[in-house]
Amino acid sequence: MLLRLCLILTVLAAPLWAETRVPQSQVELSLSFAPLVKQATPAVVNIYARRIVEQRNPFADDPFFSNLFRDFKSQPQVQNSLGSGVILSDDGIVVSNYHVVGMATDIRVVLTDRREFEAYVVLADQESDLAILKLRDATDMPHLTLRDSDTVEVGELVLAIGNPFGVGQTVSSGIVSGLARSGAATGNGRGYFIQTDAAINPGNSGGALIDIHGALIGVNTSILTKSGGSNGIGFAIPSALVGSFVDQARLGHEQFQRPWAGMTGQPVTADLSESLGLGIPSGVLIAQLHDKSPFKAAGLRPGDVVLSVDDLPVNTPAEMLFRMSVRSIGQDVRVTFVSREETKDASVTLMTPPDSPEREQVTLGNRDVLPGLTIARINPAVLAELGLSGNAEGIIVLDTGHAGSRVGLRRGDVILGVSGKQVTSTGDVTTLLKKSGRRIRLDVLRGDRRITLQFRT
Repeated sequence: MLLRLCLILTVLAAPLWAETRVPQSQVELSLSFAPLVKQATPAVVNIYARRIVEQRNPFADDPFFSNLFRDFKSQPQVQNSLGSGVILSDDGIVVSNYHVVGMATDIRVVLTDRREFEAYVVLADQESDLAILKLRDATDMPHLTLRDSDTVEVGELVLAIGNPFGVGQTVSSGIVSGLARSGAATGNGRGYFIQTDAAINPGNSGGALIDIHGALIGVNTSILTKSGGSNGIGFAIPSALVGSFVDQARLGHEQFQRPWAGMTGQPVTADLSESLGLGIPSGVLIAQLHDKSPFKAAGLRPGDVVLSVDDLPVNTPAEMLFRMSVRSIGQDVRVTFVSREETKDASVTLMTPPDSPEREQVTLGNRDVLPGLTIARINPAVLAELGLSGNAEGIIVLDTGHAGSRVGLRRGDVILGVSGKQVTSTGDVTTLLKKSGRRIRLDVLRGDRRITLQFRT
Protein backbone atom coordinates (compact mmCIF):
# COMPACT_ATOMS: atom_id res chain seq x y z
CA MET A 1 0.00 0.00 0.00
CA LEU A 2 2.87 2.34 0.86
CA LEU A 3 4.54 1.60 -2.50
CA ARG A 4 1.30 2.35 -4.32
CA LEU A 5 0.87 5.67 -2.52
CA CYS A 6 4.46 6.64 -3.35
CA LEU A 7 3.90 5.91 -7.02
CA ILE A 8 0.75 8.06 -7.10
CA LEU A 9 2.57 10.97 -5.43
CA THR A 10 5.46 10.55 -7.84
CA VAL A 11 3.14 10.82 -10.86
CA LEU A 12 1.35 13.88 -9.49
CA ALA A 13 4.58 15.60 -8.51
CA ALA A 14 6.33 14.95 -11.82
CA PRO A 15 7.17 18.10 -13.80
CA LEU A 16 5.26 18.82 -17.00
CA TRP A 17 8.35 18.07 -19.06
CA ALA A 18 8.88 14.65 -17.43
CA GLU A 19 9.21 11.78 -19.90
CA THR A 20 5.99 9.83 -20.42
CA ARG A 21 6.03 6.02 -20.63
CA VAL A 22 3.71 3.03 -20.54
CA PRO A 23 3.02 1.31 -17.17
CA GLN A 24 5.85 -1.05 -16.20
CA SER A 25 4.19 -3.22 -13.54
CA GLN A 26 0.87 -4.47 -12.15
CA VAL A 27 1.14 -1.89 -9.40
CA GLU A 28 1.39 0.93 -11.94
CA LEU A 29 -1.54 -0.48 -13.91
CA SER A 30 -3.73 -0.32 -10.79
CA LEU A 31 -3.06 3.37 -10.18
CA SER A 32 -6.18 5.53 -9.92
CA PHE A 33 -7.06 8.86 -11.49
CA ALA A 34 -8.93 9.84 -8.31
CA PRO A 35 -6.21 12.12 -6.83
CA LEU A 36 -5.88 13.89 -10.19
CA VAL A 37 -9.65 14.33 -10.48
CA LYS A 38 -9.86 15.81 -6.97
CA GLN A 39 -7.10 18.23 -7.91
CA ALA A 40 -8.59 19.39 -11.22
CA THR A 41 -12.39 19.31 -10.96
CA PRO A 42 -12.82 22.32 -8.62
CA ALA A 43 -11.53 24.52 -11.46
CA VAL A 44 -14.06 23.20 -14.01
CA VAL A 45 -17.42 24.97 -13.77
CA ASN A 46 -20.94 24.67 -15.14
CA ILE A 47 -22.17 27.62 -17.18
CA TYR A 48 -25.80 28.60 -17.64
CA ALA A 49 -26.28 31.31 -20.29
CA ARG A 50 -29.44 33.14 -21.31
CA ARG A 51 -29.98 35.24 -24.40
CA ILE A 52 -32.91 37.12 -25.95
CA VAL A 53 -33.45 36.29 -29.63
CA GLU A 54 -35.52 38.58 -31.83
CA GLN A 55 -37.69 36.55 -34.21
CA ARG A 56 -37.84 37.95 -37.74
CA ASN A 57 -40.89 37.86 -39.95
CA PRO A 58 -40.88 34.37 -41.57
CA PHE A 59 -42.52 35.84 -44.68
CA ALA A 60 -40.05 38.72 -45.11
CA ASP A 61 -38.25 37.14 -48.08
CA ASP A 62 -41.35 35.83 -49.82
CA PRO A 63 -42.25 38.01 -52.85
CA PHE A 64 -46.01 37.31 -52.45
CA PHE A 65 -46.67 36.99 -48.71
CA SER A 66 -44.27 39.73 -47.58
CA ASN A 67 -46.82 42.46 -48.33
CA LEU A 68 -49.69 40.51 -46.78
CA PHE A 69 -47.78 39.97 -43.53
CA ARG A 70 -45.79 43.22 -43.40
CA ASP A 71 -47.32 44.01 -39.98
CA PHE A 72 -46.55 40.55 -38.60
CA LYS A 73 -44.87 40.85 -35.20
CA SER A 74 -43.35 37.99 -33.28
CA GLN A 75 -42.43 37.99 -29.62
CA PRO A 76 -38.74 37.84 -28.65
CA GLN A 77 -37.77 34.41 -27.42
CA VAL A 78 -35.48 33.41 -24.59
CA GLN A 79 -32.81 30.85 -25.42
CA ASN A 80 -30.94 29.00 -22.69
CA SER A 81 -27.65 27.18 -23.19
CA LEU A 82 -25.72 24.84 -20.93
CA GLY A 83 -22.00 24.27 -21.10
CA SER A 84 -18.78 24.15 -19.17
CA GLY A 85 -15.85 26.41 -18.46
CA VAL A 86 -12.39 26.37 -16.90
CA ILE A 87 -11.08 28.81 -14.28
CA LEU A 88 -7.58 29.97 -15.22
CA SER A 89 -6.72 32.44 -12.45
CA ASP A 90 -7.39 33.09 -8.79
CA ASP A 91 -9.28 36.29 -9.65
CA GLY A 92 -11.88 34.43 -11.72
CA ILE A 93 -10.78 34.47 -15.37
CA VAL A 94 -12.77 31.68 -17.10
CA VAL A 95 -12.46 30.24 -20.61
CA SER A 96 -15.39 28.66 -22.43
CA ASN A 97 -16.76 28.29 -25.97
CA TYR A 98 -18.31 31.13 -27.90
CA HIS A 99 -21.28 28.96 -28.80
CA VAL A 100 -22.00 28.56 -25.07
CA VAL A 101 -21.88 32.21 -23.98
CA GLY A 102 -21.74 34.29 -27.17
CA MET A 103 -24.36 37.10 -27.25
CA ALA A 104 -25.63 36.03 -23.79
CA THR A 105 -27.42 38.63 -21.67
CA ASP A 106 -27.22 36.69 -18.42
CA ILE A 107 -24.46 34.25 -17.43
CA ARG A 108 -24.41 32.19 -14.24
CA VAL A 109 -21.39 30.09 -13.26
CA VAL A 110 -21.70 27.26 -10.72
CA LEU A 111 -18.67 25.66 -9.05
CA THR A 112 -18.40 22.09 -7.80
CA ASP A 113 -18.82 23.33 -4.21
CA ARG A 114 -22.18 24.86 -5.29
CA ARG A 115 -21.02 28.46 -5.10
CA GLU A 116 -22.60 30.61 -7.80
CA PHE A 117 -21.20 33.69 -9.51
CA GLU A 118 -22.47 36.13 -12.06
CA ALA A 119 -20.12 36.47 -15.02
CA TYR A 120 -19.67 38.71 -18.02
CA VAL A 121 -17.88 38.26 -21.34
CA VAL A 122 -14.54 40.05 -21.57
CA LEU A 123 -13.45 38.85 -25.01
CA ALA A 124 -15.20 36.58 -27.50
CA ASP A 125 -14.41 35.30 -30.98
CA GLN A 126 -16.89 33.29 -33.02
CA GLU A 127 -14.33 32.08 -35.55
CA SER A 128 -12.15 30.45 -32.90
CA ASP A 129 -15.20 29.47 -30.81
CA LEU A 130 -13.54 30.83 -27.68
CA ALA A 131 -14.72 33.28 -25.03
CA ILE A 132 -13.08 34.71 -21.92
CA LEU A 133 -15.33 35.46 -18.94
CA LYS A 134 -14.76 37.26 -15.66
CA LEU A 135 -16.50 36.19 -12.46
CA ARG A 136 -17.84 39.10 -10.43
CA ASP A 137 -16.35 39.57 -6.95
CA ALA A 138 -14.23 36.40 -7.21
CA THR A 139 -11.05 35.89 -5.20
CA ASP A 140 -8.84 32.92 -4.33
CA MET A 141 -10.48 30.74 -6.97
CA PRO A 142 -9.27 27.21 -7.77
CA HIS A 143 -7.68 27.25 -11.20
CA LEU A 144 -5.73 25.17 -13.70
CA THR A 145 -2.36 26.00 -15.21
CA LEU A 146 -1.81 26.06 -18.95
CA ARG A 147 0.60 23.63 -20.53
CA ASP A 148 2.22 24.47 -23.84
CA SER A 149 0.11 22.43 -26.26
CA ASP A 150 3.06 22.20 -28.68
CA THR A 151 4.62 19.71 -26.25
CA VAL A 152 1.59 17.39 -26.37
CA GLU A 153 2.16 14.04 -28.11
CA VAL A 154 -0.19 11.50 -29.65
CA GLY A 155 -0.84 8.68 -27.20
CA GLU A 156 -0.72 10.74 -24.01
CA LEU A 157 -3.33 9.94 -21.35
CA VAL A 158 -5.92 12.70 -20.93
CA LEU A 159 -9.09 13.39 -18.95
CA ALA A 160 -12.10 15.33 -20.27
CA ILE A 161 -14.09 17.14 -17.58
CA GLY A 162 -17.46 18.81 -18.17
CA ASN A 163 -21.21 18.64 -17.73
CA PRO A 164 -22.54 16.36 -20.51
CA PHE A 165 -26.30 16.42 -21.11
CA GLY A 166 -26.70 18.47 -17.92
CA VAL A 167 -26.32 15.42 -15.68
CA GLY A 168 -23.64 17.08 -13.53
CA GLN A 169 -19.89 17.22 -13.63
CA THR A 170 -18.45 14.12 -15.26
CA VAL A 171 -14.94 12.87 -15.98
CA SER A 172 -13.99 10.63 -18.91
CA SER A 173 -10.56 9.28 -19.79
CA GLY A 174 -8.80 8.60 -23.05
CA ILE A 175 -5.74 9.46 -25.04
CA VAL A 176 -4.64 12.11 -27.49
CA SER A 177 -5.68 10.56 -30.80
CA GLY A 178 -4.26 13.15 -33.15
CA LEU A 179 -2.76 16.61 -33.46
CA ALA A 180 -3.04 19.42 -35.99
CA ARG A 181 -6.55 18.49 -37.03
CA SER A 182 -7.52 21.26 -39.46
CA GLY A 183 -11.10 21.86 -40.50
CA ALA A 184 -12.28 18.65 -38.83
CA ALA A 185 -14.44 20.19 -36.13
CA THR A 186 -18.06 21.19 -36.48
CA GLY A 187 -19.84 24.41 -35.61
CA ASN A 188 -18.29 27.88 -35.80
CA GLY A 189 -14.83 26.83 -34.71
CA ARG A 190 -12.30 26.25 -37.44
CA GLY A 191 -8.59 25.81 -37.60
CA TYR A 192 -6.31 23.65 -35.53
CA PHE A 193 -7.49 21.09 -32.97
CA ILE A 194 -6.33 18.33 -30.64
CA GLN A 195 -8.27 15.11 -31.23
CA THR A 196 -9.12 12.76 -28.36
CA ASP A 197 -11.14 9.60 -27.83
CA ALA A 198 -12.13 10.68 -24.28
CA ALA A 199 -15.93 10.80 -24.27
CA ILE A 200 -17.19 14.30 -25.10
CA ASN A 201 -20.93 14.95 -25.36
CA PRO A 202 -23.26 17.97 -25.59
CA GLY A 203 -22.69 20.03 -22.45
CA ASN A 204 -18.98 19.20 -22.39
CA SER A 205 -18.36 22.24 -24.59
CA GLY A 206 -15.97 24.63 -22.89
CA GLY A 207 -14.77 21.97 -20.45
CA ALA A 208 -11.22 20.94 -19.72
CA LEU A 209 -8.95 18.46 -21.44
CA ILE A 210 -6.10 17.86 -18.98
CA ASP A 211 -2.96 15.75 -18.95
CA ILE A 212 -1.90 13.34 -16.19
CA HIS A 213 -0.28 16.19 -14.26
CA GLY A 214 -3.51 18.20 -14.10
CA ALA A 215 -2.46 20.89 -16.59
CA LEU A 216 -4.89 22.19 -19.20
CA ILE A 217 -3.89 21.18 -22.74
CA GLY A 218 -7.17 22.05 -24.49
CA VAL A 219 -10.75 23.29 -24.26
CA ASN A 220 -13.31 20.75 -25.47
CA THR A 221 -15.30 22.25 -28.31
CA SER A 222 -16.99 19.69 -30.59
CA ILE A 223 -17.43 16.09 -31.65
CA LEU A 224 -17.81 14.21 -34.90
CA THR A 225 -21.02 12.21 -34.64
CA LYS A 226 -24.12 11.06 -36.48
CA SER A 227 -26.14 10.12 -33.40
CA GLY A 228 -25.53 13.23 -31.28
CA GLY A 229 -23.49 11.27 -28.72
CA SER A 230 -19.79 10.51 -28.42
CA ASN A 231 -18.27 8.20 -31.01
CA GLY A 232 -14.74 8.61 -29.70
CA ILE A 233 -13.85 11.50 -32.02
CA GLY A 234 -13.71 14.72 -30.05
CA PHE A 235 -11.86 17.98 -30.63
CA ALA A 236 -10.28 20.48 -28.25
CA ILE A 237 -8.87 23.94 -28.90
CA PRO A 238 -5.16 23.88 -27.94
CA SER A 239 -4.07 25.66 -24.77
CA ALA A 240 -1.56 27.78 -26.70
CA LEU A 241 -4.42 29.64 -28.36
CA VAL A 242 -6.31 29.84 -25.05
CA GLY A 243 -3.27 31.53 -23.51
CA SER A 244 -3.19 34.09 -26.31
CA PHE A 245 -6.87 34.88 -25.65
CA VAL A 246 -6.23 35.34 -21.93
CA ASP A 247 -3.30 37.67 -22.64
CA GLN A 248 -5.41 39.86 -24.94
CA ALA A 249 -8.29 39.88 -22.44
CA ARG A 250 -5.87 41.07 -19.74
CA LEU A 251 -4.83 43.90 -22.06
CA GLY A 252 -8.44 45.05 -22.34
CA HIS A 253 -9.20 43.86 -25.86
CA GLU A 254 -12.87 43.15 -26.51
CA GLN A 255 -12.20 41.41 -29.82
CA PHE A 256 -9.45 38.94 -30.58
CA GLN A 257 -6.73 40.50 -32.71
CA ARG A 258 -5.79 37.83 -35.20
CA PRO A 259 -2.61 38.28 -37.26
CA TRP A 260 -3.22 38.77 -40.97
CA ALA A 261 -1.26 36.76 -43.50
CA GLY A 262 -2.73 38.38 -46.60
CA MET A 263 -2.34 35.23 -48.65
CA THR A 264 -4.11 32.22 -50.08
CA GLY A 265 -2.40 28.85 -50.02
CA GLN A 266 -2.86 25.11 -50.18
CA PRO A 267 -1.25 22.02 -48.65
CA VAL A 268 1.58 20.48 -50.64
CA THR A 269 0.43 17.15 -52.04
CA ALA A 270 2.64 14.34 -53.30
CA ASP A 271 2.19 15.50 -56.92
CA LEU A 272 3.00 19.12 -56.02
CA SER A 273 6.00 18.02 -53.99
CA GLU A 274 7.42 16.11 -56.94
CA SER A 275 6.87 18.97 -59.37
CA LEU A 276 8.46 21.45 -56.93
CA GLY A 277 11.39 19.16 -56.16
CA LEU A 278 10.67 19.07 -52.43
CA GLY A 279 10.94 15.35 -51.75
CA ILE A 280 8.64 14.64 -48.79
CA PRO A 281 5.28 16.45 -49.16
CA SER A 282 5.18 19.21 -46.54
CA GLY A 283 4.42 22.88 -46.17
CA VAL A 284 1.94 25.36 -47.60
CA LEU A 285 2.18 26.50 -51.22
CA ILE A 286 1.51 30.23 -51.61
CA ALA A 287 -1.02 30.77 -54.38
CA GLN A 288 -1.64 34.50 -54.02
CA LEU A 289 -0.34 37.39 -51.92
CA HIS A 290 -2.09 40.65 -51.17
CA ASP A 291 -0.08 43.74 -52.09
CA LYS A 292 0.02 44.76 -48.41
CA SER A 293 0.79 41.28 -47.04
CA PRO A 294 3.58 41.15 -44.42
CA PHE A 295 4.82 37.97 -46.14
CA LYS A 296 5.24 39.87 -49.39
CA ALA A 297 7.07 42.62 -47.53
CA ALA A 298 9.42 39.96 -46.12
CA GLY A 299 10.34 38.76 -49.62
CA LEU A 300 8.03 35.79 -50.19
CA ARG A 301 6.31 35.36 -53.54
CA PRO A 302 3.54 33.22 -55.06
CA GLY A 303 4.94 29.75 -55.76
CA ASP A 304 7.07 29.70 -52.59
CA VAL A 305 6.39 26.97 -50.02
CA VAL A 306 6.22 27.88 -46.32
CA LEU A 307 7.69 25.02 -44.26
CA SER A 308 7.62 26.34 -40.69
CA VAL A 309 6.85 29.29 -38.42
CA ASP A 310 9.35 29.74 -35.58
CA ASP A 311 10.71 26.24 -36.34
CA LEU A 312 7.26 24.65 -35.90
CA PRO A 313 6.10 22.86 -39.07
CA VAL A 314 2.98 23.99 -40.92
CA ASN A 315 1.20 21.77 -43.42
CA THR A 316 -2.13 23.54 -43.92
CA PRO A 317 -3.22 27.21 -44.13
CA ALA A 318 -5.25 26.71 -40.93
CA GLU A 319 -2.18 25.40 -39.08
CA MET A 320 -0.09 28.34 -40.28
CA LEU A 321 -2.76 30.78 -39.09
CA PHE A 322 -2.79 29.01 -35.71
CA ARG A 323 1.00 29.33 -35.37
CA MET A 324 0.66 33.05 -36.05
CA SER A 325 -2.35 33.52 -33.75
CA VAL A 326 -0.48 32.32 -30.66
CA ARG A 327 2.07 35.10 -31.19
CA SER A 328 1.51 38.78 -30.39
CA ILE A 329 0.69 41.51 -32.88
CA GLY A 330 3.87 43.42 -33.70
CA GLN A 331 6.07 40.42 -32.93
CA ASP A 332 8.53 39.11 -35.51
CA VAL A 333 8.33 35.42 -36.40
CA ARG A 334 10.87 33.43 -38.35
CA VAL A 335 9.43 31.82 -41.46
CA THR A 336 11.31 29.04 -43.23
CA PHE A 337 10.34 28.62 -46.86
CA VAL A 338 11.47 27.14 -50.15
CA SER A 339 11.86 29.45 -53.13
CA ARG A 340 13.08 28.05 -56.46
CA GLU A 341 14.36 24.91 -54.73
CA GLU A 342 16.38 26.97 -52.25
CA THR A 343 15.55 26.94 -48.52
CA LYS A 344 15.50 30.40 -46.97
CA ASP A 345 14.54 32.17 -43.74
CA ALA A 346 12.66 35.44 -43.43
CA SER A 347 11.50 37.61 -40.55
CA VAL A 348 7.78 38.43 -40.80
CA THR A 349 6.24 41.13 -38.60
CA LEU A 350 2.77 40.12 -37.46
CA MET A 351 0.10 42.72 -38.12
CA THR A 352 -3.66 43.16 -38.19
CA PRO A 353 -5.24 43.71 -41.61
CA PRO A 354 -4.96 47.39 -42.63
CA ASP A 355 -8.27 49.24 -42.58
CA SER A 356 -7.24 51.38 -45.53
CA PRO A 357 -8.28 52.78 -47.88
CA GLU A 358 -11.30 54.14 -46.00
CA ARG A 359 -14.12 51.59 -46.12
CA GLU A 360 -16.87 54.21 -46.62
CA GLN A 361 -19.47 51.88 -45.08
CA VAL A 362 -23.08 52.84 -45.79
CA THR A 363 -26.45 51.33 -44.82
CA LEU A 364 -29.40 52.32 -47.02
CA GLY A 365 -32.43 53.78 -45.24
CA ASN A 366 -36.10 52.81 -45.37
CA ARG A 367 -36.82 55.27 -48.18
CA ASP A 368 -34.00 54.01 -50.39
CA VAL A 369 -34.38 51.46 -53.19
CA LEU A 370 -32.86 48.57 -51.21
CA PRO A 371 -33.49 49.41 -47.54
CA GLY A 372 -31.14 47.70 -45.11
CA LEU A 373 -28.45 47.05 -47.74
CA THR A 374 -25.02 47.62 -46.16
CA ILE A 375 -22.06 48.14 -48.49
CA ALA A 376 -18.42 49.09 -48.03
CA ARG A 377 -15.30 49.76 -50.04
CA ILE A 378 -13.01 46.74 -50.11
CA ASN A 379 -9.82 46.86 -48.04
CA PRO A 380 -7.79 44.16 -46.23
CA ALA A 381 -9.77 44.59 -42.98
CA VAL A 382 -13.08 44.13 -44.81
CA LEU A 383 -11.77 41.05 -46.62
CA ALA A 384 -10.60 39.54 -43.33
CA GLU A 385 -13.97 40.16 -41.66
CA LEU A 386 -15.71 38.32 -44.49
CA GLY A 387 -13.14 35.51 -44.57
CA LEU A 388 -12.10 36.41 -48.11
CA SER A 389 -8.66 36.78 -49.62
CA GLY A 390 -6.99 38.11 -52.73
CA ASN A 391 -6.59 41.60 -54.17
CA ALA A 392 -10.23 42.29 -54.93
CA GLU A 393 -11.28 45.92 -55.40
CA GLY A 394 -14.63 47.65 -55.52
CA ILE A 395 -17.76 47.81 -53.41
CA ILE A 396 -18.74 44.73 -51.40
CA VAL A 397 -22.03 43.71 -49.79
CA LEU A 398 -21.76 43.30 -46.01
CA ASP A 399 -25.50 42.83 -45.38
CA THR A 400 -28.18 42.37 -48.02
CA GLY A 401 -31.13 43.47 -45.93
CA HIS A 402 -34.54 41.98 -46.68
CA ALA A 403 -34.92 43.76 -50.02
CA GLY A 404 -31.41 42.92 -51.20
CA SER A 405 -31.86 39.22 -50.51
CA ARG A 406 -35.13 39.23 -52.45
CA VAL A 407 -33.45 40.55 -55.61
CA GLY A 408 -30.68 37.94 -55.34
CA LEU A 409 -27.81 39.71 -53.59
CA ARG A 410 -25.60 37.77 -51.18
CA ARG A 411 -23.16 38.77 -48.48
CA GLY A 412 -19.70 39.00 -50.08
CA ASP A 413 -20.95 40.00 -53.54
CA VAL A 414 -18.86 42.71 -55.22
CA ILE A 415 -20.98 45.36 -56.96
CA LEU A 416 -19.28 46.34 -60.22
CA GLY A 417 -21.95 48.51 -61.76
CA VAL A 418 -25.49 49.88 -61.44
CA SER A 419 -27.68 50.10 -64.53
CA GLY A 420 -24.71 49.88 -66.85
CA LYS A 421 -22.54 52.45 -65.07
CA GLN A 422 -19.32 51.45 -63.25
CA VAL A 423 -19.05 52.20 -59.53
CA THR A 424 -15.89 52.97 -57.57
CA SER A 425 -17.32 54.20 -54.27
CA THR A 426 -20.30 53.54 -52.01
CA GLY A 427 -21.54 57.00 -52.93
CA ASP A 428 -21.69 55.95 -56.59
CA VAL A 429 -23.93 53.00 -55.65
CA THR A 430 -26.39 55.03 -53.58
CA THR A 431 -26.57 57.83 -56.16
CA LEU A 432 -27.11 55.52 -59.13
CA LEU A 433 -29.77 53.49 -57.30
CA LYS A 434 -31.76 56.69 -56.77
CA LYS A 435 -31.39 57.77 -60.42
CA SER A 436 -32.03 54.42 -62.10
CA GLY A 437 -35.80 54.70 -62.27
CA ARG A 438 -38.14 51.73 -62.05
CA ARG A 439 -35.88 49.17 -63.73
CA ILE A 440 -32.51 48.50 -62.12
CA ARG A 441 -29.65 46.26 -63.20
CA LEU A 442 -26.79 45.26 -60.90
CA ASP A 443 -23.54 43.84 -62.29
CA VAL A 444 -22.09 41.65 -59.54
CA LEU A 445 -18.94 39.58 -59.07
CA ARG A 446 -19.64 36.47 -56.98
CA GLY A 447 -16.43 34.53 -56.40
CA ASP A 448 -14.95 34.11 -59.89
CA ARG A 449 -18.32 34.42 -61.63
CA ARG A 450 -19.82 37.60 -63.02
CA ILE A 451 -23.62 37.77 -62.88
CA THR A 452 -26.36 40.28 -63.63
CA LEU A 453 -29.34 40.93 -61.36
CA GLN A 454 -32.37 42.77 -62.74
CA PHE A 455 -35.43 43.92 -60.79
CA ARG A 456 -38.19 46.53 -60.69
CA THR A 457 -38.89 48.90 -57.85
